[in-house]
Amino acid sequence: MRHWLVCWSRVAALLIAAGSPAAAQTQVDLQLVLAVDASGSVSHQRFELQKRGYIAAFRHPQILQAILSGLNQSIAVTMMQWTGPALQVITAKWTLINDVGSIRAFADAIDQTPRQLFGGGTSISGALDTGVALLNDSPYKSARRIIDVSGDGANNRGRPVTRARDEAVAARIGINGLPILAIEPDLDKYYEDNVIGGPGAFVVAAKDYETFADAILKKLITEIAGMTPGKVARK
Repeated sequence: MRHWLVCWSRVAALLIAAGSPAAAQTQVDLQLVLAVDASGSVSHQRFELQKRGYIAAFRHPQILQAILSGLNQSIAVTMMQWTGPALQVITAKWTLINDVGSIRAFADAIDQTPRQLFGGGTSISGALDTGVALLNDSPYKSARRIIDVSGDGANNRGRPVTRARDEAVAARIGINGLPILAIEPDLDKYYEDNVIGGPGAFVVAAKDYETFADAILKKLITEIAGMTPGKVARK
């Protein structure tokens, strides 16, 4: 009997030490990939307006309030810049946000990271594929996984965006869009028909880069709180 107990204790200790991938993951309410357009149509000024919009949003008290209203009172977020099919750069690694300090640190990380890409076409499909890979490699676990794509043009490089969208949705990943209508006035309709997908997927359109900050704040609050405002909302 004593021998059996000793053997079982050793096995249990090994199992605890090794753990399992699921057990090692931290449970959060949402895993969110922020995919930021850095293609050739995005000038330095336009990129800075996007960047400042994200910084202001994560420094806004309503974002933390939405996070703390969730069951786990936490989300995990990462940010990347994207252009062509194989041109994506992670600019803010996966970050657990669950209090004032962590959300400020994430906003600071965005603030301190310069633009990494400057052209290469507009491959929304490439951005979605990279977003899926980031979510699959995430150290977190959640019922909701979302890729949040912002951009000012339709997919013109890489594989069809609808194929990338459908594969992401099949993997239970939602896609929401923030089209900027400065160049293509009907881009919100394009995003609705070709980019977004999954239960409750929606578009919040910014009329121009100057209104991007208001649009991304509204969009993030909606995503984090798990609301469904309808497919298209203009800001």
